[in-house]
Amino acid sequence: MLEGYCKGCMPDNPKEECGVFGIYAEGADVARYTYFGIFGLQHRGQESAGIAVSDGARIRSFKEMGLVTQVFDESILQDLKGHIAIGHTRYSTTGSSVLCNAQPVICESKFGTIALTHNGNLINTAEIRAELESGGETFVTTTDSEVMARLIAKSSAATIEDAVREMMQKVTGAYSLLVLTPDKLLGVRDPFGVRPLSLGRLNGNFMLSSETCSINLVGGKFMREVRPGEIVVIDKSGVREMEGLPPVRHGLCIFEFIYFARPDSMMYNKTIHMCRLRMGHELAAEHPVPDANLVIPIPDTGTPAAIGFAQASRIPYGEGVIKNRYVHRTFIEPEQRMREQGVRLKFSPLKESLAGQKIVMVEDSIVRGTTTGPTIKMLRDAGAAEVHVRISSPPIMYPCFYGIDMAKQTELIAAMKTVEEIRKHINADSLGFLSIQGLVRAIGLKRDKFCMACFDGRYPIEIPECIRVSKFCLEPGTCSGIKEGPSVLLSHGKTRA
Repeated sequence: MLEGYCKGCMPDNPKEECGVFGIYAEGADVARYTYFGIFGLQHRGQESAGIAVSDGARIRSFKEMGLVTQVFDESILQDLKGHIAIGHTRYSTTGSSVLCNAQPVICESKFGTIALTHNGNLINTAEIRAELESGGETFVTTTDSEVMARLIAKSSAATIEDAVREMMQKVTGAYSLLVLTPDKLLGVRDPFGVRPLSLGRLNGNFMLSSETCSINLVGGKFMREVRPGEIVVIDKSGVREMEGLPPVRHGLCIFEFIYFARPDSMMYNKTIHMCRLRMGHELAAEHPVPDANLVIPIPDTGTPAAIGFAQASRIPYGEGVIKNRYVHRTFIEPEQRMREQGVRLKFSPLKESLAGQKIVMVEDSIVRGTTTGPTIKMLRDAGAAEVHVRISSPPIMYPCFYGIDMAKQTELIAAMKTVEEIRKHINADSLGFLSIQGLVRAIGLKRDKFCMACFDGRYPIEIPECIRVSKFCLEPGTCSGIKEGPSVLLSHGKTRA
């Protein structure tokens, strides 16, 4: 179970790992800019938040469990003086949700104190950590982020840039990093570009962010995306670019477009909101509901696709449920009766809108299938005559190893059931998923620009078998076949493509 959730309130959306933001700005209140930068990335992680600031000689940092607004106040920001800063908001996929694993990670090195923030997930952490420990390194966290920080810190390279390049040659996986030294800010992206990272400008100064929405929020201007395998160095001379590793291919996680990124962000020069709107257009073409009365979203990420579905099908769009904006993680477990109605902690139906209506309910994804059924029941209890479910992504059949919490394959409902079986399981009148081809058309880019492994099983970065087994084993104790690839025969005898 995910830490911090009661069983009845388990999320049925994929969960991202982190958001990172950094800025180099002489004479500016960089801690305050970074506070607002990671506030704009709060959707990427709600477990912990942290900021590290350098004044050219010393790095000060503060991090704590909780949301950005809970962790920082005016007095803390006043203590973080300097002209370079990095910030982080975290969702844990490697390393448990405890304060010692909050970021930035701080290490001493020959280059002075360094601080590191990380979005992504390594797949060779265990072997590198064991090698470092055998050489005398002592770790204070259980994260792969600290592994990268210590590789940089113990490097014998002449410059921090070469130390980072050396680290990149040793690690395998998905990562967008910010590295802070007393006098530099470095942005780093893995050679597949799985996790996003963008460069922006503010009044002659420069910043780096997981998403362009944070660059816009602080008044900056988006310049470009950091390229796969690239190291961007920002110091008193401005911005320098260098190759850390040769780029292998573009493999941005497709779920940035479906779910993770804020609608006002841009990736590949595409506005996320418009892409999600077009996903709704494609979904309406592939899975029409001609006699429906109303299209409703499951907010917030289902909203643009629902608007698009309504536009393309010429069915009225409306709100059928209201989201409680203050529901995040709860560490207080409800009693049994409340667990059974856990979805009502997050959503409340609008009975007057739903009564007697044939509803098209648009959602961004179904992962485990744990909340879709209760949501449909809530709509029926509120008076909906029919509930037709439309999903603006393809069925999720394969687990992620690159920093997204999508569970084991046995916990992915689309890996274990056919579409018709899922429909019966969630008690929908009909169910339709957007095809991979429709998703690609909606975004308007070639398929090879993305990692779509959760849909098609084609992992761009090779996964060691010892790690694959942990997420692909279909029956406890039986891992004779690794279940991956575009066509798979499951142990219960059903073939899916």
